Amino acid sequence: MGKVVSSDNCSIAYRIDGPVHAPVLLLSNSLGTTMDMWAPQIAAFSQFFKTVRYDSRGHGGSQVPSGSYTIERLGRDALDLADALEIDSFAFCGLSMGGLVGQWLAIHHSARVRALVLANTAARIGVATNWNRRIETVSSDGTQAIADEVIARFYSSGFVSANPDLVDDMRHMICAISPKGYGGCCAAIRDADFRDLLSAVTTPTLVLAAERDVSTTLAEGRFLHQSISGSRFAQLDAAHLSNVERSNEFNALVLRFLTEAISH
Repeated sequence: MGKVVSSDNCSIAYRIDGPVHAPVLLLSNSLGTTMDMWAPQIAAFSQFFKTVRYDSRGHGGSQVPSGSYTIERLGRDALDLADALEIDSFAFCGLSMGGLVGQWLAIHHSARVRALVLANTAARIGVATNWNRRIETVSSDGTQAIADEVIARFYSSGFVSANPDLVDDMRHMICAISPKGYGGCCAAIRDADFRDLLSAVTTPTLVLAAERDVSTTLAEGRFLHQSISGSRFAQLDAAHLSNVERSNEFNALVLRFLTEAISH
């Protein structure tokens, strides 16, 4: 694992897998997880891409600045990482919060983004009152106070019952996230709204939504698809972390789209 320093002096942790000279794919994690959430993708993606995954600020091995963050700042972290690694352009796959980062990049820095995968995300996620309540909870009681609630959103009940060890690992991942970093990213999600800006996206885009996702619903995924001209849409029988719950299908859909988009 390596680290780079962002343009506002925040240390960002990253890891690279795959061939050095292959096209680059950046992977951006969801709220409450680290780059390890992409473990089910690495073997497949790194066959074809130089795969760069990183911890969003406030999470995992990245630094935890105080205060509220913004999606713009998280997007600039991705650009700063690419600049530090001398990557001019890249494909980008973001899930949930990472999908908001992907939208910001495609709207404001389209020349850098060769292809975009928006997984289990929305143009606006949730409502401010719920995010403020979440910030208050983790500030007073830590991320362990919301771990069970988050896992119930991350995975369908059948998946939880069938995969107790994996779910336990995720619970540990959530509980290890700094409350300050988690709250900072909650604020970034709370304040992001790209509904009126999606028509500006010209990057080849795949929208992945999941039938059991109550955090970013199938309808919200369809809105992204309908708002981004020329985008593709696919749905999976999963909850919020479809990349874990339906990893084989997720990998196949993403790889098929990216290899076609980048070859054109």
